[in-house]
Amino acid sequence: MSRYFRELSVAAVLALMLSALAVFAPSFFSPAPLLSRLASEVPALVVALGMAVVMIGRQIDISVGSIFGLTAVLSGTLLANQVPLPLVLPLAILTGALFGGINGWLVAGLGLPSIVVTLATLVTGRELLSLWQQGRFISLPEGVQWFGLGQTTGQWTLIAVGLLLVTLMAWASRNLAAGRFIYAVGSDPEAARLAGVRPGAVTFGTFVLMGALAGFAAVLNLVQSPQVDPKAGGGLELKAIAAAVIGGVAVTGGRGRLWGVFLGLLLLTTINPALTYLRVEAYWEKAIQGTVILLAVVADRFQGNGGAK
Repeated sequence: MSRYFRELSVAAVLALMLSALAVFAPSFFSPAPLLSRLASEVPALVVALGMAVVMIGRQIDISVGSIFGLTAVLSGTLLANQVPLPLVLPLAILTGALFGGINGWLVAGLGLPSIVVTLATLVTGRELLSLWQQGRFISLPEGVQWFGLGQTTGQWTLIAVGLLLVTLMAWASRNLAAGRFIYAVGSDPEAARLAGVRPGAVTFGTFVLMGALAGFAAVLNLVQSPQVDPKAGGGLELKAIAAAVIGGVAVTGGRGRLWGVFLGLLLLTTINPALTYLRVEAYWEKAIQGTVILLAVVADRFQGNGGAK
């Protein structure tokens, strides 16, 4: 049971919060608004899963908001020029992977600190977006929103995609050699190297995966609106990191489960609407989120190296 202490703790807090809402604000569970909230968080979930993989590998990527925004604008531009969505989606994933590969090459190839590299690419990406779009929204053609399936069906499709991705990535992280290599490098790069693992290649791969998932998430986000916001993705990196940390991913690398990230994001994104429904002043949101993150870091510190990988 102790192996799942973090996940069970997050699930217990989430259940307590939902129980309080069921008693004091049952309208929170109205089907249509609840479905809308869950669907809107799927892009953040996709990014948080990639962030967790990078962090398990003992790195960090704070450029994901810029990758997300650049890919969203590029995808929106292609769609506005009548390029079909089935073609735009793989192009968005490849574009995101390319940006992630640049980060990976600078970190793994040149040995630069990941926080410095991704901070630089975060700022560079935002400035490129600002020069490119100058705040202009991109109108999307008919048939793009909700994949042309209608709002309710489209929302359920997004949620199904998010759950499928969590399941596949969680399985892969535990059962595929590539997943075990990431944990090994995050735990001790030198020991992994002596065991025949190439830490540089693993690190590069995690950044490429992060970029690809950011590109995928950008498309999942733009189909929810008739327009593309050039500022999309602002602050996304902080949300993804917070979800990973709350869900049990160690900031020092080598530990964490992707299902915990899923629970962490659910808890994090429940706070704001919960405060609204419970008529608590909105300015408490960031304070409560910060406290939850701090408690998660403290819990991680006490869990130490005895925690499950």
